[in-house]
Amino acid sequence: MATADGGVAVLDPALRQKYIEERNKRLRPEGITQFLKLADSTQFKYLQEDPWVDHAAFNAKPPPVSDGDDIKFLVMGAGYGGLLFAVRLIEVGFRAADIRLIDDAGGFGGTWYWNRYPGLMCDVESYIYMPLLEETGYMPRFKYAYGTELREHADRIAAKWELTGKTLFRSRCHDAEWDDVAKRWILHITEHRGPAEPKREIRLKAQYVYVATGILNAPHIPRLPGFDQFKGQHFHTSRWDYKITGGSDLDWTLDKLKGKTVGIIGTGATAVQAIPQLAKWAKHLYVFQRTPSSVDVRGQRPTDPDEWTNKIASTKGWQCARSENFNSQLVNAPISEDLVDDGWSHTLSYCGVIGGPGIVSPDNIPEHIAKLHEYDLPRAERVRRRVNEVIRDPEVAERLKPWYPAWCKRPTFHDDYLPVFNRPNVTLVDTDGHGVDALTDDALVANSTSYPIDVLVLSTGYAMHVVEGSGSLAQRAGVKVTGRDGLSMDEKWGREGAASLHGMAAHGFPNFFFPGPNQIGATANFTFALSLIASHIATTLAEAERRVDQSDRLTIEVTRAAEEAWTGEILMRSGWFAGVSGCTPGYMNMEGAAVAVQDQMKAARGAFWGEGMLSYVEVLKAWRAEGGLKGFQIDANNVDSNFS
Repeated sequence: MATADGGVAVLDPALRQKYIEERNKRLRPEGITQFLKLADSTQFKYLQEDPWVDHAAFNAKPPPVSDGDDIKFLVMGAGYGGLLFAVRLIEVGFRAADIRLIDDAGGFGGTWYWNRYPGLMCDVESYIYMPLLEETGYMPRFKYAYGTELREHADRIAAKWELTGKTLFRSRCHDAEWDDVAKRWILHITEHRGPAEPKREIRLKAQYVYVATGILNAPHIPRLPGFDQFKGQHFHTSRWDYKITGGSDLDWTLDKLKGKTVGIIGTGATAVQAIPQLAKWAKHLYVFQRTPSSVDVRGQRPTDPDEWTNKIASTKGWQCARSENFNSQLVNAPISEDLVDDGWSHTLSYCGVIGGPGIVSPDNIPEHIAKLHEYDLPRAERVRRRVNEVIRDPEVAERLKPWYPAWCKRPTFHDDYLPVFNRPNVTLVDTDGHGVDALTDDALVANSTSYPIDVLVLSTGYAMHVVEGSGSLAQRAGVKVTGRDGLSMDEKWGREGAASLHGMAAHGFPNFFFPGPNQIGATANFTFALSLIASHIATTLAEAERRVDQSDRLTIEVTRAAEEAWTGEILMRSGWFAGVSGCTPGYMNMEGAAVAVQDQMKAARGAFWGEGMLSYVEVLKAWRAEGGLKGFQIDANNVDSNFS
């Protein structure tokens, strides 16, 4: 791809045209409205229920909060994000006794609590993804941890930092309003106590609120004609129904599928893991594909204890160093050794969606995109070549090849997915980008052909609310957040677009914090970002409280000038992501829908930090080293300081 004079060549015209044609096949005028909103559906209400919880056991215990309690720290979310924030608070000197967590689920783990489908594993190396390994002294069992181990580790973290008895499970906060007289957030929470008991309504006060409810928590359901008349069994992968398939989240013996024909819609990251398990047990499996995944080698293996002790975890600070090494590799920064050395660290073009060194001006966008393709082409050709090597039927192989760069859809890695399509009981139904047409009482219709099925599995992903509506944190969390002067976060972001300082706090919402995802540094390893942000906020709060005598009246709030300055920095770097708009439709570009110019500007305000995670880390370090809490106004009975 390099020219003779050392410049960057454009993508081969024939390949570029292929990418464009494949993208255009998948464009749909309805954009994101091709999916149902769960809140508006009665047929899929079951997706909001918890199939794993033991209500009787919870109801027999004393609750960790009572109506009217005044709490110092209220953390929404008990996945890795919420747990990391609580741990970082404790590490800087705050008391665990002053922290309470709430979560919809019946246990810790977030996405690893809800998702229990067969084949579930993390696609990022467990040695960098599983947080606090060094602090807990835990050695993951595999290079890529399976779901059960990830959930167990969340429990391990909660137990070590004494958070287990401080978490209100089965509960959702639906309203949070700032009381400027009391200097408290007033939160209205509903605890679901199971079908045998009435719900419990709880009103809490909290000095500080942190929202770590995640970004992929609302299952996508396609609007399919005839769904209400389908008489077969069906479920979404996010609520895998082992009563239908047999087996359990601990035992993937799907024996109830023997003699049954199964159809699965979707070939994304979840489906790539679940399809090999379905294929082992179903009489026949139809895989309905709109867009093929990019599937590279996984290389799963058990952890070698000697390698763990003598190389991986042999030095203090090893996990942070290994994570930073991974981040450096993703943005093509010079490193002496690729410590992770896997499919991710060889996907250099993924920086097209997470940012990288340098600022891309409008004039440089064509050259920038060409450079990204230069990074991507060897990987893309290797992935397509692997399809030919694995798949015996040339026609099937052709339909499994991805024709888009790695930054357009999250790449996948699996050793057993492609070989599935050599099995006689598996049929790939490629819809040539159009998707399935409809359901009848006993079949799924695609390409004007009816495929009778007994069981339908929806592997259609999640709504990425960051690209819908206001895109505000409140919208993603399903909470109405009302700050100073009665202004809601949805109203503010809906009118102006994203605005924050460092992607963690916003003007008009005192003592209210969040871990992006807008306006933060990004990496393929999201727990690194969660840990970084949790540490940054905890350190900031500790310093703010150190400056006052009466900390229970303290408020800390981003100034308007500071959030606009940070947003300006985000906009200055947003050109880096110019290649995303031309991608095949997906959650990162609002399913390819046309967007008005003013909405494009709003979306640009909510972009990641365009210079990538390495730069973002250094920006936060420099801000802390300056030591002035610049951009925050601190107010207490004995101090009123503006550090703008």
